[in-house]
Amino acid sequence: METLPIYGEDIDGGASPSISMLSEIASRRKITIVGGSIPEKSSGQLFNTCCVIGPDGQIKAKHRKLHLFEIDIPGNITLRESDTFTAGQEPAIVDTDVGRIGIGICHDIRFPELAMLYRSRGAHLICYPSAFNMSTGQLLWDLMQKSRAVDNQLFVVTCSPARDPDAESDYMIWGHSSLIGPLGEVIATAGHEEATVIGEIDLSIIRTIRENLPLEMQSRDDLYQLVDVRRESAGDNACAA
Repeated sequence: METLPIYGEDIDGGASPSISMLSEIASRRKITIVGGSIPEKSSGQLFNTCCVIGPDGQIKAKHRKLHLFEIDIPGNITLRESDTFTAGQEPAIVDTDVGRIGIGICHDIRFPELAMLYRSRGAHLICYPSAFNMSTGQLLWDLMQKSRAVDNQLFVVTCSPARDPDAESDYMIWGHSSLIGPLGEVIATAGHEEATVIGEIDLSIIRTIRENLPLEMQSRDDLYQLVDVRRESAGDNACAA
């Protein structure tokens, strides 16, 4: 964490080699890329930021991690992201050539309200670039992905860095990037090593599943309700429950 400010990139100012590289590839290959996450410098602050790049090479959406991770397991790991990062304020959902995609970063996956918000806005898929560690990965990685997919009857995709067993850092990556279907089925997955994984999705399945099991109609809005606060008050993007 202490090295991340050194590698911060100015995305809005056009001084981001990572985004320039992704933009060039997306444009050349005519594809949409959800570009992982990078440390972003902006107004004297540092954000954990994911950009979605369209086939024209332009940034279609930018998501700054909303929920900053803290963990303290004595004798294992202690980490406070808030010591380095500033939390974002705007959930990001974007229409692409492969459907409507909601974006979360790592710890954002732990909060079902965000996924519920994306479903309410018509998301077909939620993408979570993530770097779970060995402790949280073994316990929660598969569970969180499947929970967000099943609860909201949509696709969930995660992309993790590969694990480097020779890394000097004490933060060891779990890995296991995955594509999960609306019923919690594993469509494609990687191990902890560097790999390319390809999976096909059929967006029509979402409608079929929701017709067969109409959870949204069965929801008890008289007892609890998701309120899209920013949309109601100012037309922006945030949520509360």
